[in-house]
Amino acid sequence: MKVYTVVYAVILLLYLHNGMATEINDADTCSNQPSSNEPGGCGCSISRDANNVQEPKAKDLVIEDDEIKSQEKMTVQSGPMVLIPAGTNSIGTNKPIFIADGEGPQREVKINEFYLDKYEVSNGDFDFFVNATGYQTEVAAAPWWVPIDGADWRHPEGKGSHIRDRMDHPVLHVSWNDAVAYCKWAGKRLPTEAEWEYACRGGLKDRLFPWGNKENPKDKHWMNIWHGNFPLTNTKDDGYFGTAPVTAFEEQNKFGLKNMIGNVWEWTQDWWEVHHSPEFKDNEKGPSSGTDKVKKGGSFMCHKSYCYRYRCEARSQNTPDSSAHNLGFRCASDKLPDYLH
Repeated sequence: MKVYTVVYAVILLLYLHNGMATEINDADTCSNQPSSNEPGGCGCSISRDANNVQEPKAKDLVIEDDEIKSQEKMTVQSGPMVLIPAGTNSIGTNKPIFIADGEGPQREVKINEFYLDKYEVSNGDFDFFVNATGYQTEVAAAPWWVPIDGADWRHPEGKGSHIRDRMDHPVLHVSWNDAVAYCKWAGKRLPTEAEWEYACRGGLKDRLFPWGNKENPKDKHWMNIWHGNFPLTNTKDDGYFGTAPVTAFEEQNKFGLKNMIGNVWEWTQDWWEVHHSPEFKDNEKGPSSGTDKVKKGGSFMCHKSYCYRYRCEARSQNTPDSSAHNLGFRCASDKLPDYLH
């Protein structure tokens, strides 16, 4: 099995030097300085030619609806879910940093009550799913990606690496389709982009981060991003070189969510679209079709000098059959699954 990714040579050498030969999805066509017109830095525009990509039908997934119904009391390893109250808030921004990403304009959205995983789905959660179902993840392949032999969700940096000591870290190398399969098995779904951003903001308006506008309020670290001189030196000021446990850091907002910003990018339901109208939206769900899926939140590879996308309104995209070393997910649900009561 091979997993493919874009490799930025300097960063790869840095990882090799640190004993972490890995695929670096965050280093595609990023410049050293953020540009308001630069599309998709830090792995943000990595997607293959997917003109024929279609949303998977239920029959294409390993887990069928009737199978779920027959296991209403099934044992599912899943972290707690947080109730996100119904309400209205703004998403997007009128001060976009990456215009080409479709960060603007700001618009008001109404969101119905829903539940969202408090944490990103962990290696332990996904391992339980795979062992219970025999599910096999997709392998992303693109002609311009560099293969890392043996890299998959169990071996994030390829041969010689393993998740056994990182079961509480977010699962990586999972495609959008893989994420959908897991959520379906767990009786959940992926959040829409509007739901994700509404939850990220935690009731605050016009703020960069879930907690406000300062990166390190109270002289504390609230997220896992790159610190130091990117890409040469990561000073690990937040305590981590790569991913952090899904439970790491303080709750990022009043909803009680963790790692919405930083650590790993997170898949959402929506197809990618960069042209938005400023009109009020009722439970916005994005376009009905497309080639790429929206991901949110930024990752441990993001740095303000080159990929300032660890903000609530920031967004990026990948094809639904692609996966990456810095991309995971969390699940949502309209109601709390029975096994979590």
